[in-house]
Amino acid sequence: MLTQRDYFVLRIVHKFRFCLGRHLQVLAGFSGQRATDRRLLLLLEGGYLRRKKYLYGLPYLYTLTHKGRLLLAVNKRAETIRVDRITHDINVVEAVIFYIDKYKLHLEEIESEKELHIKDGFGKRQHQPDFVFTHEGNKYAVEIELNLKSKDTHEKNVKANYLNYDIQIWVTDDKKVRERLQGFMNAYGGIEIQDLKGVKDHVRI
Repeated sequence: MLTQRDYFVLRIVHKFRFCLGRHLQVLAGFSGQRATDRRLLLLLEGGYLRRKKYLYGLPYLYTLTHKGRLLLAVNKRAETIRVDRITHDINVVEAVIFYIDKYKLHLEEIESEKELHIKDGFGKRQHQPDFVFTHEGNKYAVEIELNLKSKDTHEKNVKANYLNYDIQIWVTDDKKVRERLQGFMNAYGGIEIQDLKGVKDHVRI
C-alpha cells in the first residue's frame, strides 16, 4: 500500500530528474538513513523507482520507472541522465536543501529548471535558472556554476535573470566565475555569490 510520503518521494524524484538517497531523506522528512533505505527499497521492489550507479565514487541515483511516471501521470518518456551534468545536478538539489533551510521554505515553493521548461511549452527552448523561489516578496533565481562559460553566454544568462528576477544567486567555488560575476555587478543589480563549499558543508551536517 502506497503512502502519501511515497507519492511525495516520487514527486521529488520527478521534480529534479534524479535524487540521491540522502536528498530524499531530508526532503521527504525521513527520521534517518535506515528508515529512508527501507522505504526506498519498497518502492524499488514495487517497480516505481530505479537506482543505478553512473559514476565511480558516487552513490546510487534514483529515477522514476515507467510505472512510477504512470502513477504520477507525467510524461511517460524516461529521463535522459547526462553523465557530464550529474555532479552539477547533485549540487542543485543540495542548494535547494540549503535555501529551504535558510529561508524556511517548503519544497512546493521551489520550481526546478525542469518545471520551468515544462511551463515554457514546446516553443524555442530558452535558458532557465537551476531553480527559483519567492521570499519576502522577492523573486530569486539560483544558478549552480561549476565551470567558466564563454563571457557572452554567461552575460546573456545574467541579463535574462536580471530582467526576470529580483535577485540572482550564483553558487560556485570557481575563482574565475566569481571574478566574472563581480565584473557584471556594476551593470546588473541583484547579483549575489554563494560559496559552494558552504552549501555542501551545511547539507552534510
